[in-house]
Amino acid sequence: MSDQVIRLAGITKRYSMGAETIDALAGVDCAIDRNEYVAIMGPSGSGKSTLMNIIGCLDRPTAGEYWLAEANVSTLTDKDLAHVRNREIGFVFQTFNLLPRSSALQNVEVPLLYAGMRRRERKTRAGEALERVGLADRMSHRPNELSGGQRQRVAVARALVNDPAILLADEPTGNLDSKTGADIMRLFDELHGQGQTIILVTHEMDIADRALRHLHLRDGVIVEDYRVEQKETMNAID
Repeated sequence: MSDQVIRLAGITKRYSMGAETIDALAGVDCAIDRNEYVAIMGPSGSGKSTLMNIIGCLDRPTAGEYWLAEANVSTLTDKDLAHVRNREIGFVFQTFNLLPRSSALQNVEVPLLYAGMRRRERKTRAGEALERVGLADRMSHRPNELSGGQRQRVAVARALVNDPAILLADEPTGNLDSKTGADIMRLFDELHGQGQTIILVTHEMDIADRALRHLHLRDGVIVEDYRVEQKETMNAID
């Protein structure tokens, strides 16, 4: 099995706005290995959100190939793309995106429900995911009964419950205070240490410094791609 979990080859994304054509991505080539911890950075309009949407199978490239977990997802039908998205990608968003009337356990069960898993196994798997993020004692709580950090941990558990190929986090500390944000980033450190591939999209350098590889975009292309030395103590935002 290849160590590569993601391979992007000549990825472009073109939008038409009236008579004008905008190249949000202008030929992105990149490979990401299993268990890498990558931060995607860039100024507003650089293409990082477009790249995140393509990596997350939320959008399709105009041209180029995208291989995820050895499948060429750039050629899949919408139905197959949705299946890959549910099974291979765990999403963590800035706004949590939890169901307000459902318990933490029920929120984490959602991807398993879409996968057609039986109720008993769903509950077992969801409970294990919540234990993994330190919320074993909050399974029956609804989002409004949880702190911001706890809600984000529920979102992380939901992202992990299908054992995805990649964990894709978009500004995961954007709605949190600095102390709570540091707690969430320590959780990502732990998950990476357990073997999880993590791709973090952020504009904040102190958040990106948790990652071990930085991709910088500008004008739709990668202008920098470098690895950083692993710090003995990850205290950039503590």
